[in-house]
Amino acid sequence: MASTTLTPAGTRLDPGLPALLLRTDRNLFHHGTLAAIRSLGRAGVPVHAIMEGRANPASRSRYLYRGHPWAPPAGQPAELAGRLRAIGERIGRPALLVPMDDAGAIFIAEHAGALRPHFVFPRQDPDVPRRVADKSLLRDACEEHGIVCPPSRTPTSAAEVDKAAEELGLPLIAKWARPWRLRRGMRSTTFVRTPDELHRLFAATRDPDGVPDGDAGPLLLQRRIPPGGGDWFFHGYFDADLGYLFGGTGRKHLAHPPQAGHTVIGKWVANPELERLAVRIVRLLGYRGVLDLDFRLDADGAYHLLDFNPRLGAQFRLFTDRDGLDLARVLHLDQSGRRVPDARPAFGRTLLVENHYLQQSARRPLRAGTLRPLREADEFAWYAGDDLPPFLAMGRRSVLRAVERLRTR
Repeated sequence: MASTTLTPAGTRLDPGLPALLLRTDRNLFHHGTLAAIRSLGRAGVPVHAIMEGRANPASRSRYLYRGHPWAPPAGQPAELAGRLRAIGERIGRPALLVPMDDAGAIFIAEHAGALRPHFVFPRQDPDVPRRVADKSLLRDACEEHGIVCPPSRTPTSAAEVDKAAEELGLPLIAKWARPWRLRRGMRSTTFVRTPDELHRLFAATRDPDGVPDGDAGPLLLQRRIPPGGGDWFFHGYFDADLGYLFGGTGRKHLAHPPQAGHTVIGKWVANPELERLAVRIVRLLGYRGVLDLDFRLDADGAYHLLDFNPRLGAQFRLFTDRDGLDLARVLHLDQSGRRVPDARPAFGRTLLVENHYLQQSARRPLRAGTLRPLREADEFAWYAGDDLPPFLAMGRRSVLRAVERLRTR
C-alpha cells in the first residue's frame, strides 16, 4: 500500500475511514471505479467495492482492499439495503459510501436513514438526486429556474414524434429520462439522423401492445446544439452548506459514442464564466456532494446544460491538482471532518480513455498524429505504472469482446 498523501496544509486522508464504492450498473469497463480505487487506495484508505468479480479488470488493482459480490439492483431497495448493511457489518466500522452511478446516488439519498448506522456520506435533500438525474425532471427544473438547456419534447404518439422532429429539426438527440432503468444493451443517448431511426427508437419505449414502458421513459427528444462552441463539463464538490470546496471545468475533445457520449479525451481548461454558471446551477437546484455536469456552447455564446450527474464523473481524475488533490479525496476529507485545502489547479492537464480511443481510431483511416494523444496524455483511464494488472486485464477482455462480436456478426 502506498503511503498516505500529505496536502500542503498538512492534512492526511484518514485511514480509519474506509470507503465502499457502490455501482448498480453492470459495466466491466467502468474506468471511474478503477480511478476511485487508485485515488483513495494510494492515499492509504482501505477501499472496498461492489463489483462483478474477477471478470472486472478493476478487481485486479493492488489498491483494492476487498471486492464484494454484486448487489441486488436499486430497483429492489429492501434487498440492496440489506446487502449494504451486511457489507457494513463485515467492514466493522463506519465507511464512506461512494455512489459511482446515478441509481446508486438516488438510492443513498432516498434511504439515508437505513444506511447511516454503517456509512457516512454527504447530507442531501432526499428528492434532489432523482430530480437532477431524471432528464425530464431536470428539464422542468431548468425551466423553473431559468437555466439554459436545449429545447426538447416528450412525444406520446407517432404523430407527436413527427411533430417534434419538425419543430426541433433533424438530426436531434434522443435520451431516455431514466437511463439507469434501461434494458441491457440499450443506449441512454442516441444521435438520431432520420425519421425512420426516430420512430424505431420511439417504438422501443412501448411494449408489444403499444403501452408505454415506464421503466426508462419517457423518451426525451432534444434539439441538437451544433458543436462549434465545443462540449464542456464541470466537476465539483459542495458541502452541507452548499459551499463550493473544489472543482474544475474541462473541454471534451473526443466522445464515445461521437457527439452523444462520455469523455474519451478531455482537457482541464480555465473557464471562469462556466465555473460561475455551474456553481449557480448547483446552488439553485440544492445539490450537495460530488457531481458531474455536461454543457454545450452554442454559436451565441450560451452554455446549455445537457446532463446533471449526481456522482463522481468517470473522468474525475482529470481534475487532479498539483498536490494530488482530486474529488474523491476531497469527498473523503470533508466526510472525515478534515479541512479541504485550497486547490492548486493544473490547467492544461489531459486524460485519455485508451480502449475507447483505440476503438474509435480503428473505425476510421489512420492519420498522421493518430497515436500522438496516447503519447502525450497526462492521465490514462487504465494504464498506470504502479498498477499494471487492470490495464492488462482490460486489454484481454477487450480482445475477447471484439472476437465475440465478430462471431455474432
